[in-house]
Amino acid sequence: METKSLVLLLLSVIVLTVFIAVVFFPSGIPESNTSRAIAAVEIRDYQGQKLDSVTDFRENSIKGPQYVNISNYQLRIDGLVDRPLTMNYSEVLAYPHYEKMVTLHCVEGWDATILWDGVMVADLIDEAGTSPGANTVIFYAYDGYSTSLPLEYVKKNAILLASGMNNVTLPVDRGYPFTLVAEDRWGYKWIKWVTRIELSDDPGYRGYWEQRGYSLSGNLSESFFG
Repeated sequence: METKSLVLLLLSVIVLTVFIAVVFFPSGIPESNTSRAIAAVEIRDYQGQKLDSVTDFRENSIKGPQYVNISNYQLRIDGLVDRPLTMNYSEVLAYPHYEKMVTLHCVEGWDATILWDGVMVADLIDEAGTSPGANTVIFYAYDGYSTSLPLEYVKKNAILLASGMNNVTLPVDRGYPFTLVAEDRWGYKWIKWVTRIELSDDPGYRGYWEQRGYSLSGNLSESFFG
């Protein structure tokens, strides 16, 4: 009699378990609540304006795309500063982020309008502190490329050091981990794969293309050559 009661009890538990499963989990028992990353999707429209794609660029760097090992990447900020800085990728990304829709104009005749996301160069410079006499910002890249811009221009125009474009991480051929968004300047001022920012008192510093006859200012309202 005791054995029969035990069997009936077990059958009741099984029936109740099946009932709960059918009623409360009709699609099956859910998996553990472990978050999963969802791949970012490129946006092609911003505030009603069409954006170009991250692929709408011609590859024209001096040595081809640079594959930077992000695990040992460092951004140096030095020169005429109070406190030289060296930061890894995550430390740079920890600064406040901003978005700007800016069009890149290449001297080859094409352009691309992108929603850029990044940190302000001025914030990085302010963290290092500007020494007296500094009037120029020189940018250096992983591939040996360099260019310069006036310090006043960088600060007044809230120039971005971008880590993303159109809601996705900067692709390798667009300068990952960081590219400069030099708005209102020709494309050769948009240096990619930035590794160093130097504060200088040399307003006549000429980078890669400037040494080859391109305009020092790179202003879009002027010819890029001469």
